[in-house]
Amino acid sequence: MIKKPCLPVRTTLLLTAVMITPPVNADFFSDGKGRLDLKNYYFSRDFRDGFPSQSRRSEWAQGVELNLKSGFTPGPIGFGVDAVGLLGIKLDSSPARAGTGILPRGEHGASDDFSTLLVTAKARFHESELRVGSLNPALPLLLSNNTRLFDQYFNGAQITSKEVKDFTFHFGKIDKTKLRDSSGMDPLTTSDHRETSDSYTYGGVDYKVLPNLQLSAHASELKDFYTRHFLGLTYNVPIGPGKAFTDLRYFQARQTGQEVIGKLDNRVVSTNFGYQIAAHTFSGGYQKVMGDTAYTYLGGTGTYLFSEQMASIFAAQDERVWHFRYDYDFAALGIPGLKFNVRYVTGDQVDPENLTTRKGRLLRAAGEEGKEWERSTDITYVVQSGPLKNFGVRWRNSTNRSTYADSVDENRLILTYGVSF
Repeated sequence: MIKKPCLPVRTTLLLTAVMITPPVNADFFSDGKGRLDLKNYYFSRDFRDGFPSQSRRSEWAQGVELNLKSGFTPGPIGFGVDAVGLLGIKLDSSPARAGTGILPRGEHGASDDFSTLLVTAKARFHESELRVGSLNPALPLLLSNNTRLFDQYFNGAQITSKEVKDFTFHFGKIDKTKLRDSSGMDPLTTSDHRETSDSYTYGGVDYKVLPNLQLSAHASELKDFYTRHFLGLTYNVPIGPGKAFTDLRYFQARQTGQEVIGKLDNRVVSTNFGYQIAAHTFSGGYQKVMGDTAYTYLGGTGTYLFSEQMASIFAAQDERVWHFRYDYDFAALGIPGLKFNVRYVTGDQVDPENLTTRKGRLLRAAGEEGKEWERSTDITYVVQSGPLKNFGVRWRNSTNRSTYADSVDENRLILTYGVSF
């Protein structure tokens, strides 16, 4: 079923401003661009132990995404508009295997198809840009989830400014989210609760101290739930024939307002250190969850943690994590477009006090701590030339074993093709 978009008042007003702005010159059209993306997605997750409600989740779907972006009208303040059309089609599913996150799931299983039209009005002044409507941010405290057929979107307003040299400022507010397997806007929730909030406000600054050193500070509030803060540092430096890099991230969360989900006390340090030489990249790091609760984040979004894997995010209460990764670019062997990586993450010291799974309750009764590990591989090939240029094949495989959650074996096969115009 195709849903007609319902544009909020503020989006309609800005769109009206675009239409009545005096003569739109060629920039509005000539600077515009479009892209059509096709994505064929197969997802299979087999539950290997524990007490799962399903023995397997497995679905196959075809996605079509059309992105249209205008330029800006002339004048001190330029106006424009972007639009995204999404269409998902079920190729294979069943009520017993639904729930993979690539198709909407109803009372009788997955929908046959789903679609969405998303519109964003935009305005630009000097080095600042305001966007109102559908947003797709990639920020430490608001990271759109892009791991299924379609990306996650939000309804709200966001301004990004680079007016001050070497500084990038972000500020925004959202009130709804379009989840990756939904055709409509849903209320905002948090990662492990069903209660909903009216709004999420966020902001931050990134400061490029040097060309190879950046400092970041961000803050956010999910109304009547919690406040979150983030501090980050990225740095890279040539060493020998290669380049060393560092990425340090610190998160803090506390309850606020009416404390809808009760007391919240969470801090996380997540680190990554690596070295790149020729076609090889070696990286890894340490992560620790501290406080009386697990890592908390906006429902449906990415975590921005280095530990996040295909099956687990490795962020339970008190969890200690070590992670390792190896990447190789086959362009060095004369096969451009072919890339491979393998990851291994292990976690222990999980406090079972607040675990709600049956395995978690058994751990609590036995007075034991939880632990888990996950190994994943990811291989991608994108055709570089010829009639199939931009056609891509990606295979992702994961094995996860846990003493407090359901263990899984997972495979994802993704075929993509994109055309820009």
